[in-house]
Amino acid sequence: MKISLIQSVLSWESPAKNFLRFDGVLQTLEATDLIVLPEMFTTGFTMNPNAAEFFSESSETLNWMRKWSKDLNAVVCGSVAFKDNMGLYNRLLWVRPDGTFSHYDKRHLFTYAGEEKTYLKGSERIIEHWKGWNICPLVCYDLRFPVWSRNRHQHGAPDYDVLIYVANWPSARREAWSTLLKARAIENQCYVAGVNRVGTDQKENIYTGDSALIDPKGSVMWTKSDVAGVCTILVNKEELDSYRAQFPVLRDGDSFLLEL
Repeated sequence: MKISLIQSVLSWESPAKNFLRFDGVLQTLEATDLIVLPEMFTTGFTMNPNAAEFFSESSETLNWMRKWSKDLNAVVCGSVAFKDNMGLYNRLLWVRPDGTFSHYDKRHLFTYAGEEKTYLKGSERIIEHWKGWNICPLVCYDLRFPVWSRNRHQHGAPDYDVLIYVANWPSARREAWSTLLKARAIENQCYVAGVNRVGTDQKENIYTGDSALIDPKGSVMWTKSDVAGVCTILVNKEELDSYRAQFPVLRDGDSFLLEL
């Protein structure tokens, strides 16, 4: 499976400018299977309720993602500030070429920035099945919580093969970002894709990107810092399965129930 990681500058609370920027990147992509965009890729990491888009089957962002998913015959995922009749969410969309989609609402809200004062937290992970792979997409701050990210070994097999984090992770904590991506790959015996933004936001937070793809042994297959960029990388399911069979640590993991 080919995964395309898109590290980009984001224009503050300007979906039109961000759509135009990503249009320019996506139209240059060659064959790929999965496209990963940053957290809140239409607005930047905003706590402004008025910047949230109303979520429906005809949402502008959903239709934009559907268009590119169909054109490129690839899943497109990334998170968006959305509101519905229940409230506001930092919501990741997983959009398929046939127009269907799933969503995941960010579980761990970043109280340091007051995210919990604006958004409601999610209560369920999703595991997506695509091209013979099981994939778990999560959002930014979720990276710091290994229990939520845990690759449980149930029914004779791990939950997922690829773990994704879309993020707006400031440069002040870049070492934590890079270290935790490796940790999540090693402990969960999976590929980890982390896609962060670059540039400076309206709050003067600086982002250096450091987007990366990590293999199940914790080795960095690709990373990029400081500038926008895109990379398409091939991940190998046979190599992953072989490594897990030779070194089956996931089978020795603890069983537990998570209280929400």
